[in-house]
Amino acid sequence: MNSPGSPKGQAKPPSNVVRFPQAQPPPGTGREILASLRRIGPGLVTGAADLDPSAVVTATVAGAAFGGSVLWVVILCVPFLLTIFEVAARIGTETRQGLLDIVRDNYGRSWALIGAGVTIITNLVVIIADTMAVSEGFAIILRQPRMYFVAGTAFSVWYILIFHDYRRITRALVLISAPLYLYMVAAFLVMPAPAKLLHDILVPHVRTMPDYVEAIVALFGSLLTPYILLWQVSSRSDPGHEPSRADAHLATLVSTLLAFSIIVAAGAVLRLPHPADMTTRQAAEALRPAVGDWGTLVFAIGIIGSGLVALPVLVSSMCYDLAQAVGWKYGLSENPWEAKGFYALISGSMFVAGAAAFLPINPVHALYWAMILAGLCLIPTLAFLVLIGNDRRIMKTTNTVAQNFWIGAAAGGLLAASVAYLWWKI
Repeated sequence: MNSPGSPKGQAKPPSNVVRFPQAQPPPGTGREILASLRRIGPGLVTGAADLDPSAVVTATVAGAAFGGSVLWVVILCVPFLLTIFEVAARIGTETRQGLLDIVRDNYGRSWALIGAGVTIITNLVVIIADTMAVSEGFAIILRQPRMYFVAGTAFSVWYILIFHDYRRITRALVLISAPLYLYMVAAFLVMPAPAKLLHDILVPHVRTMPDYVEAIVALFGSLLTPYILLWQVSSRSDPGHEPSRADAHLATLVSTLLAFSIIVAAGAVLRLPHPADMTTRQAAEALRPAVGDWGTLVFAIGIIGSGLVALPVLVSSMCYDLAQAVGWKYGLSENPWEAKGFYALISGSMFVAGAAAFLPINPVHALYWAMILAGLCLIPTLAFLVLIGNDRRIMKTTNTVAQNFWIGAAAGGLLAASVAYLWWKI
């Protein structure tokens, strides 16, 4: 429970209080810079959360296995991400409802429950995998077994969500995600000749083999993660969130640059016969060009940072979904006693994730397969975005032709890759 002075549920000042205008800081001052960082915070967090430990490891595995031949997937995701983020943000801004709230109110409770079921399964798998990754990061740094840190990781995420305000979480998590950007330095130091890089991007060597299609599905799942799209809509129904179109652009830039850099670095450094079975310490070698023997330590810090960025978003997004589908009150700006079901879901999901993270599974394997599942389950979310974004009963403005094209292309391409992947596997 929060105390009366906690950030959540503070009483609003009476309307008859006289407020004097405060002096604005002159341009270039520390306060103005800090204010600018706070404005771009949501976009940075969305981008960093989109590249959570599962996505970092997926890019590492894909780069180690196929090198530059998968870079075209990252580039192709840029217009997809820009379009999808913008449409999701517009839906949330215009309706001030979560995506599954809208589905339940306009298309029926059954469809909302189906959508919630798909995303909850996906999110829970990714939450478990990311919890494993963060605890593995602590294990690398402190040289102790991973199991010692699972409970602490799960409790930390639970505490952040229960006792802290979402806006404060956003500002803090921007700083925690900073170690991820060292991948850009590593990629710059080992980058191939520009002609070779352009050839890999523009004329990709597509391979007709199950592992290659598996990597494509996983990369799509890691960059177009369903929980991030739902978070883009749901978070805008929370009071105090001021959406900005720049959020979508910044989130796209952050996530694609990082994924691109990881693939380049991993492709140049890692040579493994079975990349999906690599250990986290082997994955850390992709950072060696930038930081030398410190690579394992920096990788561990980056995994911890990215996990602590993504896990609160993952958990709350999943709980938003179920609360919206059944019609419960929800929101990180609500007091726990005002949205009991929503906060009970947060507590229950972290307990389940913490318990499952004790399983003796290779974290890299868990992270990679979590992103394959995310890719397979993305199609229903894209379908909802197109359906709602063009429904004049719900929206003040509808999708443009270009937006419908890019979302449709993303869904169609992912469907084709998923069918091919399942065909080979079955």
